[in-house]
Amino acid sequence: MASSLTSKSILGSTKPGSSSPLSPDLRRLSSPAVQISIRTQSKKNLQIIKASGSSYGTHFRVSTFGESHGGGVGCIIDGCPPRIPLSESDLQFDLDRRRPGQSRITTPRKETDTCRISSGVSEGMTTGTPIHVFVPNTDQRGLDYSEMSVAYRPSHADATYDMKYGVRSVQGGGRSSARETIGRVAPGALAKKILKQFAGTEILAYVSQVHQVVLPEDLVDHENLTLEQIENNIVRCPNPEYAEKMIAAIDAVRTKGNSVGGVVTCIVRNAPRGLGTPVFDKLEAELAKACMSLPATKGFEFGSGFSGTFLTGLEHNDEFYTDENGRIRTKTNRSGGIQGGISNGEIINMRVAFKPTSTIGRKQNTVTRDKQETEMIARGRHDPCVVPRAVPMVEAMVALVLVDQLMAQYAQCHLFPINPELQEPLRTASPPVELEQPQNAAAL
Repeated sequence: MASSLTSKSILGSTKPGSSSPLSPDLRRLSSPAVQISIRTQSKKNLQIIKASGSSYGTHFRVSTFGESHGGGVGCIIDGCPPRIPLSESDLQFDLDRRRPGQSRITTPRKETDTCRISSGVSEGMTTGTPIHVFVPNTDQRGLDYSEMSVAYRPSHADATYDMKYGVRSVQGGGRSSARETIGRVAPGALAKKILKQFAGTEILAYVSQVHQVVLPEDLVDHENLTLEQIENNIVRCPNPEYAEKMIAAIDAVRTKGNSVGGVVTCIVRNAPRGLGTPVFDKLEAELAKACMSLPATKGFEFGSGFSGTFLTGLEHNDEFYTDENGRIRTKTNRSGGIQGGISNGEIINMRVAFKPTSTIGRKQNTVTRDKQETEMIARGRHDPCVVPRAVPMVEAMVALVLVDQLMAQYAQCHLFPINPELQEPLRTASPPVELEQPQNAAAL
């Protein structure tokens, strides 16, 4: 059973009549009113409480830091292989795709999001040691959040952060702000570079839905989709006709102080076979966890997703065949490139649903921290729709999962000579290929 212990049980109690050895700050924490609910198995002293949640990955591990209205945000990348060519410009391209103020349908906050690498790289090459990336904040407006210091924004993390920690960073939402994702997009760019050069893997995401404007799947050729097509408009939809409809849908709510949600579709071409492990660490489970950790996510769909429930087994199964090169392939791809939690070499495809931005300039009912009912009209600069800027965020999280799984697969199954009749080498036969950047990307 769960039991409630005062913090004195953790910090150490004193004998009656003796002075407390704790500092004044810790003495305040030792009040019986401060309680932590834990599960106890024995009377042993509690040594460690792990409750950070700011790191992801096992072999390629990323820890993010910083807050929206603090001095800056960034990340530490641990486990990156040595001797990989890396410069700040390699990371900056995707950071520019994520940054605010890039068009009228994003937040008007103006940040250059210029990154600095301060460790882990020497003479343009990774050294195998932790890589520190930092992006300063330069355009904060703390006064915009005066009402939010008293009352909670509906459907925002304001209330739950207070419920959990008893304190929160009011300005910008602190760690719940999408600005934290800078610490994901930067290492994601590095992960994409590793995957591209080592295995020829390409990761592309695009906006497939904004509010009620849904891009039909058959209008996008995933075999030949390019980054240029995606970056050709401000909403990042590869179909020009539907892109205009999506932009109009965002403009319609933006001018009224409201917001809408949408869906980001992500595909992975030329993913190595064998990534992922059975049972708890299935590849689709890892991808779901990574993508659902992004701010404002409310749904994840893989392969045929929920629509697959309308099919029979005969209709849904992906039949095998042998192609002209003697490789085992599938005629269809309703499995989304993963079977049994392990990649099969086909295109991996997934969809991530994002809710409407919770901070809107419309009157809403809420309560204060003192539990008094009130009304709020949120001020500040916020995205009327998060999905255009979420595209590089989804790509980054997918890349972080895949590079972590690639390193795990290499260590476990390719440490010794492979079975050539059943396994394929992870490395592509072609020479390393640099990521191409669309010519008009800077204008977006």
